[in-house]
Amino acid sequence: MTQRVLDEVWRSGWGRLLGQLLHRFGRPDLVEDALAEAFAEAAARWPATGVPDNPAGWVRTVAHRRVVDALRREDTARTKAHLLVEDDGGTPAAADGGLPGADVDERLPLLFMATHPALAVEVRPALALRFVLGVPTADIARLFLVPQATMAARLTRAKARLTASGVPFAVPDLAAWPDRLDDVARAVYLAFTAGYAPSGGDDVVRVREAGEAVRLAELATELVPRRPVLEALAALLRLQHARRDARTSPDGRPVRLADQDRRRWRRDEIDAGLRRLTALTPTHGLAEELRLQALVAAFHATAESHATTDWAAIARTYARLEGLTGSPVVRLNRAVAVGEVSGPMAGLAVLQGAADRLPGHHRVALVRAELLRRDGQLALAAAAYDDAIAACPDGAERRHIAERRASLDGGASVGSADGQG
Repeated sequence: MTQRVLDEVWRSGWGRLLGQLLHRFGRPDLVEDALAEAFAEAAARWPATGVPDNPAGWVRTVAHRRVVDALRREDTARTKAHLLVEDDGGTPAAADGGLPGADVDERLPLLFMATHPALAVEVRPALALRFVLGVPTADIARLFLVPQATMAARLTRAKARLTASGVPFAVPDLAAWPDRLDDVARAVYLAFTAGYAPSGGDDVVRVREAGEAVRLAELATELVPRRPVLEALAALLRLQHARRDARTSPDGRPVRLADQDRRRWRRDEIDAGLRRLTALTPTHGLAEELRLQALVAAFHATAESHATTDWAAIARTYARLEGLTGSPVVRLNRAVAVGEVSGPMAGLAVLQGAADRLPGHHRVALVRAELLRRDGQLALAAAAYDDAIAACPDGAERRHIAERRASLDGGASVGSADGQG
């Protein structure tokens, strides 16, 4: 009972509690640690003393007192005397330059603060997960495949930079929203792709951690409704994440898209993603990039089988996306789709453009191997598999490529090489 209540306070209240403390103190380097310590104290005390009548208020009061203690230790009592008061458990009054209105959810300025341009691009998704959702540092470290101590140090430096730079806990002016919402979307998407883009190790997909990014994307659409870039992001992530149960075998090996059991795809989540997607119209910039990616995910999600997938529509969509982004990774995926529509040699011709810009990349070699395999050029396919194995970091993905190499017998589909797997 106690743990269930504490988990619910953490899950539903972390962002609001952190936002209230930041609004009051303006010290991201202190308040986030204080809130985490308050939850730790609750976990230690509540089993013995019982759950308080107002669990969130209890946590907030303890965190408030810890921030006050930290400020006293910094010997800032004179300059911050107005802050050194006992918390009354209510919502703090707005400070100058604070929230634009009392009805603004505290998590919204948190989201903008965590993805502020003053921060390095690579730390923004981690800080957003930590600030807005309270994802444990250990889980964030696992998502980004770094040691927990390394991630803790990154987050500490980011919080210190926010403090030193004077980044306000505030919602930006509306004129700045287009750029800032793109910052938010990029950060959340980076967090999600970290869970679905293996770069070594035994994890093929870090499902639980990637799910936090999906939750953050959908929360962003609630906090800032009717914004195409956030709606497209939420649609894309939900459609891709809906296929998570079929992506790996029971022993943790990756399963090619062509071989996935589509009965294990979560149809309710696919339907939710499609509802978001169909409400969108063509636009421009990052919003259109995400919409087109979501459209590709929708073609896969709605096909009854790999063979009945509308590969021609996918190829056209990738062509539009490549024209918009110039991305060699998009071209790599377009090569897969063209191979399905027009044959492996046509796919290889498209692939060359990606190979020129991604020299030595194991995914390029893998797609080449699968296309050559389908064309019956088994000796060349074997050599391409060998190139992919040599270039791929050690881990589950490399073992999967080695298994494909060992099973080389012709007639396999190239569909698994698509980034939509």
